[in-house]
Amino acid sequence: MRRSASSGVRGWAARFGVTVVAVLAVAGCGGADDTSGAAPSPAPSATTDSATFTVRDPWIKAADKGMTAAFGTLVNNTGADVTITGVSTSVSPMEVHEMTMKDGKMVMQPKTGGIAIRAGGSHVLEPGGDHLMLMDLTKPVRAGDELSFTLTFADGKTTEFTAVAKPFTGAEESYDPSSGMPMSPGHQPTPSPAS
Repeated sequence: MRRSASSGVRGWAARFGVTVVAVLAVAGCGGADDTSGAAPSPAPSATTDSATFTVRDPWIKAADKGMTAAFGTLVNNTGADVTITGVSTSVSPMEVHEMTMKDGKMVMQPKTGGIAIRAGGSHVLEPGGDHLMLMDLTKPVRAGDELSFTLTFADGKTTEFTAVAKPFTGAEESYDPSSGMPMSPGHQPTPSPAS
């Protein structure tokens, strides 16, 4: 799913444009103390390393420590079904997560089997739903920060995208285990040593 060298210039131009527009979009957002509850304004689509698989409107919930999550819309413009089975970034171990009902309560847990996206289809990652979970931040992710992510497909291929951090309190969800948000039993992160 990697792009050919001939499309590298187009990809660079697309990424440069996304970065400039994303920075300008974040500059218009409120500070880290924004508690408006409104969904963050959409960022432009981020083109991945595949010319036919994109992540539209990618963003991360800003957080100082602990857990947070990345969101957006996974768009599969390929001619084949794909399944996202893993994700990684430099500032935290990550998992593909879902929200589901257990014993009458909404709980967060790893998404067994990953996220399947049909050929020509899309899948929304959103607060209160499926998301890409940053399990234990090694440094703060503040509004305006940009993080690179690598998605891993079931066939072992990978692709990358960049997302910008935004303040968000709209769904009143929390990815911090001390917040009371239930997680599947045995799925609490191991706290990192204080730095």
